[in-house]
Amino acid sequence: MQPHQRAFLDLAIEREALRFGQFTLKSGRVSPYFFNAGRFDSGAALERLGTCYAEALLASGLDFDMLFGPAYKGIPLATATGLALARRGRDVPLAFDRKEAKQHGEGGRLMGAPVAGRVVIVDDVITAGTAIRHSLDLIRAAGAHACGVLLALDRQERGQGPLSAVQEIETEFGLPVVALVRLNDLLELAGETAQLVEHRPALLAYREAYGCAADSAPEVLP
Repeated sequence: MQPHQRAFLDLAIEREALRFGQFTLKSGRVSPYFFNAGRFDSGAALERLGTCYAEALLASGLDFDMLFGPAYKGIPLATATGLALARRGRDVPLAFDRKEAKQHGEGGRLMGAPVAGRVVIVDDVITAGTAIRHSLDLIRAAGAHACGVLLALDRQERGQGPLSAVQEIETEFGLPVVALVRLNDLLELAGETAQLVEHRPALLAYREAYGCAADSAPEVLP
């Protein structure tokens, strides 16, 4: 596990953005863990989170010109990432969308810098891919090119078919998706952290039941 991945998981657990127990998802599945990026709700937390995002993006090798944050959670995430990149000497433009088009002032669906060049979409998770698809439409309409998606967490679980939501986006659009961590990384942490080891069997069972095609290889409990 890379330092930025461990830093992100430590932060997520500290802020209770990542919790363990029994959680019923929109899909109806009962998950042994739940992720809520809304719990990164202070300046210090967002600063640390932005650092993790920036490190993951730079490590990915993606060639990009700007960041795009889908409303609503993508807006602070892209902003925090942009600030962290600037501290590393990479100052890039930021743009966001509105849920509803503004009818006064400058109007339109977009705000921030003009959407141009190679754009990275920054968000928390991909569940159904609706926000990502909408962002892609806006980016294309502006004459720009989406070059990748940057996420906090890839749950690595299948949707209606054999692929995960992340794999569906990658396959449908030929778009690389960079996740700070995946379920497999969480399993690794649970295997080496005393406070999480009790949750590891449930995590393994959930992956066995709902894991996507490329990530469903069984793992033997120690």
